[in-house]
Amino acid sequence: MINRWWLKGFRALILSGIITFFVGVFAYRWVNPNLTHLMLINRFNKEINTKSQSIRKNWVSLKNISPNMVKAAMAAEDAKFTTHWGFDIEAIRKAVKHNKKGRTLKGASTISQQTAKNVFLWPKRSWLRKGLETVFTIAMEALWPKERIMEVYLNIAEFGVETYGVQAASGLYYKKDASKLTRAEAALLATVLPRPTKRNPAKPSVYMQRYQQVILRNMNNLPEIPFLPQASKPQKSKKKK
Repeated sequence: MINRWWLKGFRALILSGIITFFVGVFAYRWVNPNLTHLMLINRFNKEINTKSQSIRKNWVSLKNISPNMVKAAMAAEDAKFTTHWGFDIEAIRKAVKHNKKGRTLKGASTISQQTAKNVFLWPKRSWLRKGLETVFTIAMEALWPKERIMEVYLNIAEFGVETYGVQAASGLYYKKDASKLTRAEAALLATVLPRPTKRNPAKPSVYMQRYQQVILRNMNNLPEIPFLPQASKPQKSKKKK
């Protein structure tokens, strides 16, 4: 009898977890995740060690973010974002091959995977986190359009100490709205993404400046981004008779 009740309780727990998982992913299709696990974890760690300033964040819709920032993020982090289904298989193979040689670890996370990790999970690497990240990524790709994934990513990505989202970063480093970012400014902001607490666009290192030039070149080689305004084909003017 006890085993039967335990089994029923376990099944109920699993079912509620699955329902909560899908409801959470589905809700964020429209509801903005203004406070993420990454923000809470980073804040908790900083409160233990030192008193820091409040979190900088300011959500803006994708239409109020410069297309230059979208292109820079793709050029730096995930050039195949608009064409893959959440995972860049070629990049994963290259990373595995690279890591087998015993060099510094190389990641192959797409923008979709990074968004899943930052919204729902924790930053520390582990097989458990990667497994859950895969599940969340698949669900997001199935339930969210690409523009929503990009919108969430650019609003929750860490761009500095306690600084999240491109709007907060643009105001902090350039004193302007994210909609006004130039190609050069967007590319320099993108150099921060791999190590946001170690790099400062206001005082770029030589490495950041070189990386900025690489990103600018890569921006020119991106595939068409369907959800950007300039991606629409211009109408042909009618010839006057």
